[in-house]
Amino acid sequence: MVAAGQLSHQFLGEPSLPQRLATTSNLLLERSGENVALDYNAADAHQHLMLSPHHRENLLNPAYNVVGLGVVRNGDRLYIVQDFGHALPNYSLLEVKDRIAATVADARHRAKRPTLARRDLPSANDAACSMEQADKLGTSPIHQLAQRYTVLTYTSLHPDTLPPGADRAISSRKLRGFSVGACYGRTASYPTGMYWVVLSLE
Repeated sequence: MVAAGQLSHQFLGEPSLPQRLATTSNLLLERSGENVALDYNAADAHQHLMLSPHHRENLLNPAYNVVGLGVVRNGDRLYIVQDFGHALPNYSLLEVKDRIAATVADARHRAKRPTLARRDLPSANDAACSMEQADKLGTSPIHQLAQRYTVLTYTSLHPDTLPPGADRAISSRKLRGFSVGACYGRTASYPTGMYWVVLSLE
């Protein structure tokens, strides 16, 4: 902004805010926001930001739990950037799979169905990672799994939440077991990261 002599959230050719955050942070961010300001001092800048509804909303948003600040002086003015985010816990893949399995067990319990046996399919994680690498849900390894199992694929930042419609498939009387495959990755579609999940039901 100092080089251009103007305020902007994204200059021509500059990456988007989520992409910039992804390259400078290991945080798993569910959402983000940004304020920019130009003023004579920090106190005046804060006052002016609080008088702007959108900027005030960012500053007071209870969902944000992390912030990054940048200030550069140019002559008698301060260029100010405030980046906000809602960071989620960074679970290991084993923790992610255990949480998904617990959610499956809970869905079965709520449907008054017997507990399903949890299997460990060696190809499940590879299939999940094939989705991450392709940045899409339908891949050849997934199609191969679907020839033998009922397969649910989805992306999520919340391992404790199943996608819409999953409860119906999981509550089927015919099921006897299930497997969870998971992979974490940052892709063009999800620059700040996402869990890619494959549930195989049998």
